[in-house]
Amino acid sequence: MEEEIKALIKNNTWEKRVLPPGKKTVGCRWVFTIKYKPDGTTERYKARLVAKGYTQTYGIDYSETFSPVAKINTIRVLISVAANKGLPLHQFDVKNAFLHRELKEEVYMEAPHGFTESFGEREVCLLKKSLYKQSPRAWFGKFTLAMKHYGFKQSNSDHTLFLKQRGSLITCLTIYVDDIIITGNDKEEITKLKKNLFTEFEMKDIGRLKYFLGNEVLRSKQGIFMYQKKYVLDLLAEIGMVDCKPTDTPMIMN
Repeated sequence: MEEEIKALIKNNTWEKRVLPPGKKTVGCRWVFTIKYKPDGTTERYKARLVAKGYTQTYGIDYSETFSPVAKINTIRVLISVAANKGLPLHQFDVKNAFLHRELKEEVYMEAPHGFTESFGEREVCLLKKSLYKQSPRAWFGKFTLAMKHYGFKQSNSDHTLFLKQRGSLITCLTIYVDDIIITGNDKEEITKLKKNLFTEFEMKDIGRLKYFLGNEVLRSKQGIFMYQKKYVLDLLAEIGMVDCKPTDTPMIMN
């Protein structure tokens, strides 16, 4: 929770203001999640502060919220092309993706639970950055503008797919919320794109693609294998067919 608050403050997510007469606040709450490794063991614990969306009014506190996400078929096609052409598959994660765009609406949020001691009487948060309700669309909008600025074209069949071609060389990027996959045969452009993204956004280089949308990705001379051993394990454990031990999981290939 303290790490999340530090990140929110660093990104200038809000300003402390005394609530103006006639204005209402939206609530907030903490969401706790556990990030798992491909083998099912715990990688890290994560806390996120979110505005309570159901207390907001469409057209007043927020407008559009929809944000496209990568189609699984698009991801499979990219991986298939990479396998057939021997192309690299890079994976990146955007840190605090939803805090990368300013809000246009005037939204006041109550002080975060557990940290109210730093707020004065009637002081609340005037949100400057997206916090949940508007976040997905606002983040994707900013990312799209950045990709177009880099010279990439947005696919008409899947808006989360961005392409850039230079003669016979091509670079492909697809994004699912804050997870990014990059592939292509243009090494120079890929290096340039990575530099641009890391300059504009706070990114984490995960390395070669290993785990994406619940699928483990293994590469060998025979090709690329995608399987969901954690998903299968959880499903079998849920119906009582296996004892939930990651090491007991068979390889399941799609």
